[in-house]
Amino acid sequence: MNASTGDGVRLRVVSYNIHGQRDDTAALAAVVREAAPDVVIVQEGARRFRWRQRNASLAASFGLVLAAGGLPSLGNVLLTSLRVRVRDTRDRRFPLTPGRHLRGAVHADCQVAGARFTLAGSHLSTDPAERPAQAELLRKDLAEARWPLVFGADLNEGPEGPAWQTLADGFTDTAVAMDRADRLTFSCTDPRRRIDALFVDPRITVVDYDVVDTPQTRRASDHFPILVDLLLPGED
Repeated sequence: MNASTGDGVRLRVVSYNIHGQRDDTAALAAVVREAAPDVVIVQEGARRFRWRQRNASLAASFGLVLAAGGLPSLGNVLLTSLRVRVRDTRDRRFPLTPGRHLRGAVHADCQVAGARFTLAGSHLSTDPAERPAQAELLRKDLAEARWPLVFGADLNEGPEGPAWQTLADGFTDTAVAMDRADRLTFSCTDPRRRIDALFVDPRITVVDYDVVDTPQTRRASDHFPILVDLLLPGED
């Protein structure tokens, strides 16, 4: 696609649980560089010791820059190309359940070629008892987005789950929009579930959707990346 058309401004998005970079990091970098995204919504980025440097290094390996996230958002990270201007960022931490893993979300107000949009990412609990409350808090944050929303997440449940349904309400499921809801995202060794999602504001046009399943993606993480092409509405 061209940078802009009469119908809007293009944006290529990757949403990717990178498994804490515990797999083949060279393959991981190659996967993202080949996709050539404008933004990457990362789950399981660095959130502890030297998290800023580690997330910046991850971004550099992708040919991108660190926009937001890390420790304040519990490993949710937003990376962008230099084509994207980041105007503001916000982090969310969900209440901690004793004995469970602390979770959160990250948000950024962005601009590309005159089009404004809000980018967000999260990674919900593996505990089905925790997820609905996390989804409710996150849904309130998403509803307050100032600009058309692009939201990627590892929801740790499929479309039939209550947390998924809470977050999908009122938004476009990009897989469904392209009739590709049968494309499974987890796990790379034994694909059985679609637990990773990219939702967008209905004002955003979904041009293409893919779950990238290649020998490289199977080495790079335990999740397949979601790759989506969008058209953002231009400013009036």
